[in-house]
Amino acid sequence: MNSYLSLDVALFLALLVVTVGVALLQRRRLARRGRSLTNMLDLADRLEADLKTCRSGLKQAHAVMSLNPDLPAASEQDALHAIDAGLRALLQQRLWIRDRAPYANQHELDQATNAMHSTRDRLQPLLKALTQAHSDLNCAMREHIRRDSEI
Repeated sequence: MNSYLSLDVALFLALLVVTVGVALLQRRRLARRGRSLTNMLDLADRLEADLKTCRSGLKQAHAVMSLNPDLPAASEQDALHAIDAGLRALLQQRLWIRDRAPYANQHELDQATNAMHSTRDRLQPLLKALTQAHSDLNCAMREHIRRDSEI
């Protein structure tokens, strides 16, 4: 009877170890999924802020350079259309997150996150260039005003 009892105990312990192992793996997978979703939503927020900053910077630069700030130049219109297209694409991504992310596998979540990282990485140099151009324009305007005041 002792051999049956020790066999039962050994089987119970083995089953317990397997169950705990499966539970830990499931918990780890769910934690990774939660981090992926949080990261994706944070990226979407940052990308939206970047696009809105870009749009605002373009409008400010146009207002400073234009003779008629209420009438956008063709190049500004093209840039604003590109930014608006980016915001629409971001809205589509947010809708995907809302509708598909709960059912998406980890690979799909990783692909969506990588796509947003890639978009944001491509946008960063443009934002820096816009900031530099805005700074250069402000310096040029101050210099122009200084020269006009000396005359």
